[in-house]
Amino acid sequence: MSDPRVFPRFVADERTMLTQWLDWHRETLALKCADLDEAGLRERSVPPSQMSLLGLVRHLAHVEFTWFQRHLMGEDTPNPVKSPQDPDGDFLGADTAPVREAFALWRAGVERSREVSASLPLDALARREWRGNTVSHRWILMHMVSEYSRHNGHADLLRERVDGATGF
Repeated sequence: MSDPRVFPRFVADERTMLTQWLDWHRETLALKCADLDEAGLRERSVPPSQMSLLGLVRHLAHVEFTWFQRHLMGEDTPNPVKSPQDPDGDFLGADTAPVREAFALWRAGVERSREVSASLPLDALARREWRGNTVSHRWILMHMVSEYSRHNGHADLLRERVDGATGF
């Protein structure tokens, strides 16, 4: 399997550094899922966890939407993965969600997030608060790097469980 990721520059301005690290982690998730069949993508970790690689893709589609569209831009577009009636739809919905649709939704969310991010300065404030706090675009980018990093650790373990692959 080839590695399509571009390693972040060692010296760069803040925006470049943040966006390159976020893109590195986005592509790491894609790499963790590469070359797996539907069964492998849907395989759960260890009970009682509902986590699967496809669930992570769906969850991160939700996260991209939530932070960039809902909070940063203040959009009221319905969440494509979760709802108040189905708060665990990202992970539990992975059992029946069409694989191509889940990846297309995630990739579209990433592209929309990139567009939103490119249109705003780092010190722009989100139009919606999070837990009673106003957050900045910079904070959201840092949070997203953290979110992907944490879930890529989960993806490491899930991929190793599915087929023994490690090290990417």
